[in-house]
Amino acid sequence: MKRFLIACACALIANSAFAAVDGALIARAEKYLNSVTGLTGNFVQTNNGEKEQGTFSMLRPGRVRLDYKNMPVQLMADGADLYFYDKSLDQITTVPLTSTPAGILVRKKIDLQNADINVVETNTDDKTFTLKLNLKNQEGLGYMSVVFDKHPMKLKSWSVVDATSAKTDVVFNDLKTKTDFKKNYFQLSRHKTAGTNDGDDFYD
Repeated sequence: MKRFLIACACALIANSAFAAVDGALIARAEKYLNSVTGLTGNFVQTNNGEKEQGTFSMLRPGRVRLDYKNMPVQLMADGADLYFYDKSLDQITTVPLTSTPAGILVRKKIDLQNADINVVETNTDDKTFTLKLNLKNQEGLGYMSVVFDKHPMKLKSWSVVDATSAKTDVVFNDLKTKTDFKKNYFQLSRHKTAGTNDGDDFYD
């Protein structure tokens, strides 16, 4: 499970300098992503042949939540950081949201053409199109591919390949527009820190 978090944090570099890039597809994806404020639905994650299911929610800017069905873990972004929350241990691991695929998709303004994001390859078929992305000046850390359905336009899946070539696929199902999440829905309610000298520390 932590491999997925690490893969997210290490995502994003192209491995073909000569891949085809369709500017119209980039513009279409950018327009769609900027039009989406909030989504909720289900996901299936595949890593090393193992599949996990759960629920996915996002609210721009900066908030993401993944709850796993058969594991006591959450991935949670509160606008600043992405937290891997192990409920069984009541502990978290934290990475900056800006270093993750989720961070790219929930920015306040998503700029796929002029900001710190490189779209290095585009592919299309009758039903979907794909953007392969990297973050500028982070060579060697991996890459991310985001797939969109064409008709109607919506987020379909993403794949992350890290620097060790480990791949994690996340496919979304039944995504619906939603913005009226409960208060603190994208906040971890409680955790304890690890490695304290005087026992476990708790905070809200």
